[in-house]
Parts: sequence; C-alpha cells; structure tokens
Amino acid sequence: MEAKSGFTFKRVREQMVEMLLEMGIKDFRVLDAMSQIARHQFLDEAFWSRAYENRSLTIGYKQTISQPYIVARMTELLIEKASGRGKIFKKIIDIGSGSGYQSAILSFFAEEVISIERIKPLVSKSRSTLLNLGIKNVSIINGDGYMLDGLKNVDGIICAAAPPEIPEDLIKLLKKDARLILPVGFKDMQKLICIEKQNKNSYEKFEVEDVAFVPMLGGISRNGD
Repeated sequence: MEAKSGFTFKRVREQMVEMLLEMGIKDFRVLDAMSQIARHQFLDEAFWSRAYENRSLTIGYKQTISQPYIVARMTELLIEKASGRGKIFKKIIDIGSGSGYQSAILSFFAEEVISIERIKPLVSKSRSTLLNLGIKNVSIINGDGYMLDGLKNVDGIICAAAPPEIPEDLIKLLKKDARLILPVGFKDMQKLICIEKQNKNSYEKFEVEDVAFVPMLGGISRNGD
C-alpha cells in the first residue's frame, strides 16, 4: 500500500534516500535497495507516518527497528569491497533480525540471507511481512545468535544487537576477506565495529562510529521475555 489518507509513502521514501545521501551514504547499490523496500510495512500502522524518519521505532518486545542511516551504513560496510551489482554474495547472516527490515535490504545482495531472531513472535511477524512483499531468499530462524552450529564459509554477517565483546565464534564462520559488522559494548559505550577476516587465525578490526543498540542476549524466547 503506497497511499493512505493522502499520505504518499513513495515520496517520503525518496526523501529518506536523499537524506541518506546527505548523511554520507555513497554506495548507489545501498541507496537503490533502500529506495525499493517499504519500511512502513515492517511497523505497526500507528507508526507509519514516521516510518521514513531517521529514527529507530519500537516493534514490541523491547526491540526496535534500526534507524535508516544505521541500516544503510552497516550494509554499505558489508558490501564495500565486493564489486558488481545484484546478488554479489552467496550467503549472508543477519543476527537479531527483529522486524526483518535489514534482512529485506540484504536480500538484494545475496542469493540467500539467513536471519536469526531469538524472539519467536517477531520471527512469525517478520516472516509474514517478507512473504507479503514477495521476498523469497530470506530464511528467518528462531535461534540463538551465539550458537550457529552448522554454518560456515559465509560471505558476511551483520549483527543488530550488541555483545559486550567481539564473539570470536562468529568470525570463524566467515570466508577469507569476508566481513562481520556489529555493535560492541555496553548501553552507553557502544562502537560500531567492522571486522575483516584475514585468514583462519587472524582478522583486521576498525571502529566506525558510536551507536546504541539493544544488548545481544543468548537463548531463545518463546514469548518475548
């Protein structure tokens, strides 16, 4: 749905993309993906009028949908060294997928996106949203982002929740030269980190900017607790 009571979502989505460009997002591939995904569809209707503002918004269960700039920035960092257009990766992991919005953006860049969300009601809701939008290359799993047994040699990982320190086990899942993008730290002292795997036992790390994410928790929640 692109219009409701005179409110045109296409127009404000275009304004959001212009804002992202002004904020420093330069990769046209990311801007194109952001222009095509209807962010309001990942929110309750009460928040639709604010869906394209650069702010995080609640999705219930003490979780939020990240602000558009952060989604775009993390995506840009993930694909930065990969040339070409379209599905430039085979497999990407999205940890803490929440509403599914970040996964929807990543669906433009990978043949397969594996999304991990510990809160079961959010899994059900995001699956329905992606189905309604016709996005078929995202698999949303109710799981623990710290326990990803069976996955290896992935082309990239985005994590939308902050562990207190870098989870070394996630780096082990990456292919050589692949990247892990995640916030690290505690509530008032988090940094967005980009990690690039060099070989089996080493990686390069650099800090990007200050951020504020929900903490990364272990386990699976059946009801949002």
